[in-house]
Amino acid sequence: MGDSSRISLPRQSNHSPQTALRVAPNAQWIGTTLGRIATCGHSWMQSVHWTQGSGLYKPSRTHGPRGMNQTTIRICQEIAALTECRPSIAYLARKLGLSERAVQYHLDMLREAGLLAYRSKGSRITGSIRQASVYERIIPVAFDEALGIRTVGEGVQRRPVGIAEESRSTIGKLAKKAARKVRRTRSRKPSQRRARCTPMQGGTSTTTSAGTTTYPPESKLASGTSDSPTPKIPKQQARRALNKVGRRHQLARELVEQVPWLGGTNAARIAWVAREVADAGWTVVEVRAYLSQFAIGDDQGMRRPSGVLARRLRGATRLLRTPQARQECVQAWRDSRQAARSEHDRAQYETFGPGPSSAHVQRLVQEAFRRIPTQQPEETDVVYEITADSPAMALEDLTREEVIDMRAAAQADPDVIGLAIDLMGEDQARRLYTNAAVNRFQETSRV
Repeated sequence: MGDSSRISLPRQSNHSPQTALRVAPNAQWIGTTLGRIATCGHSWMQSVHWTQGSGLYKPSRTHGPRGMNQTTIRICQEIAALTECRPSIAYLARKLGLSERAVQYHLDMLREAGLLAYRSKGSRITGSIRQASVYERIIPVAFDEALGIRTVGEGVQRRPVGIAEESRSTIGKLAKKAARKVRRTRSRKPSQRRARCTPMQGGTSTTTSAGTTTYPPESKLASGTSDSPTPKIPKQQARRALNKVGRRHQLARELVEQVPWLGGTNAARIAWVAREVADAGWTVVEVRAYLSQFAIGDDQGMRRPSGVLARRLRGATRLLRTPQARQECVQAWRDSRQAARSEHDRAQYETFGPGPSSAHVQRLVQEAFRRIPTQQPEETDVVYEITADSPAMALEDLTREEVIDMRAAAQADPDVIGLAIDLMGEDQARRLYTNAAVNRFQETSRV
């Protein structure tokens, strides 16, 4: 029979059922364990399911899980899938959505039940690289004895060669459990599509016991109306009121957006600088009016815009103490801006005529006039020849981007072409704005 002399038959355990599956700490190593190494992850999962379902194992801890449960099975499934049985606690916690303490509890139970044995214990030295423990998947002796499994070999290297006839159905059921994947149970939410219980129906059923009996519409009821006499008014969610810090940051963000020389400044820094006016209830318009009317001063030596703002806002709350004083400052600021705008428009009209309305177009035209000589020859009927010595060569000083911008401005406001013809001459204007644009302008002006 070959190695039949070395076959070991199942032995009857002398331990009580309460302690049959509890292994002492000194027997939880590969060199001291009484169990055998599992031949594969599937056979090991069979012993895990048997241990969990037998109820023979009770943990020695007085805290933590009271026994093996579905979480233990999920951890064992991950361990059975590893090529090298080296499960990191952090890895198992991250993979299964558990806490590291919970993973430690279940690993302790697996070792105490004789299902895992240390091959090498990991390090937990603070400040150095932590090493995970290396285990061996073990099948306890109690499992072999309970199912009548015969083994061959010595020590942990024993291998199963047979099983008792009466245990074949049991091992088949354990095999099905081991092949089935246990997943995390999700909490069930109550269904939102439940039938409503109404007085007319008298229950939760959506059908009536009267067969084809129908109910009259709401418009035919005794009340005579289908609308409720007290319709529900939807509640509007009130906006959350800002506290002192919130008002500071809100004012700071508005100042960064609306004050040109504060563009790109850190809003948190501006909130700290403008905290006094924000706490006093100033708005961004009032701050801008104060900066324009009262805060023009010497800013020499100031490198940051926040520093300039801090110097200009110094004493603002003492100068404008009341909301009425701040409103008067805002009105004076608006009047001064309107007067300056009117004076600018009048001077521009007297010099150039109506001209373009866009400030960007006006700047481009002024830049072109500055670069191109405005001196015209006496004979206006002469057609000039473009040479290297001609004044029209000043157009060559313009860059490609500037020419593109000026042509785009002329397309948006054709009056720019007429102004350029009066000051530069038609030849220069045609070189700058193209013949098609000049011809289109002349046809439009005739109409």
